Amino acid sequence: MDRLDVIDICNRMAWYADQRAWDALAGVFADKVTLDYTSLEGGEPVTLTPAQIVGGWRTGLGVYTATHHLLGNHLVAVDGDHAVCTATFQATHRKADDSLWTLGGTYRFDLARTRDGWRITGVVMTAIWSEGER
Repeated sequence: MDRLDVIDICNRMAWYADQRAWDALAGVFADKVTLDYTSLEGGEPVTLTPAQIVGGWRTGLGVYTATHHLLGNHLVAVDGDHAVCTATFQATHRKADDSLWTLGGTYRFDLARTRDGWRITGVVMTAIWSEGER
């Protein structure tokens, strides 16, 4: 059951972001989350609260008329109250002029079991390819 619950919460992150369901999106994260998008943006990983993540994503994804984050090939390892889920992804972003920016790669999710279920404590996105202009 843990494996399915871990996959579900990771999929919810992508679904809620694409649906602009910001309150629900905040609920998939632990109190503090380490985000590593350095393969795309450079810099260093950051540790943020769910509200900070949602605020940043609302702004960043808000420049697109639509987004679609597709996760697949989930691999899950559970060790007590901690889990790691790796998945491939393809993310398509539609701009106002109907042009697309699409990228693909992998996600690594670190998760912790809480009294409310599994929550994401870390996300590492590794971009492998992209097409179109960001």
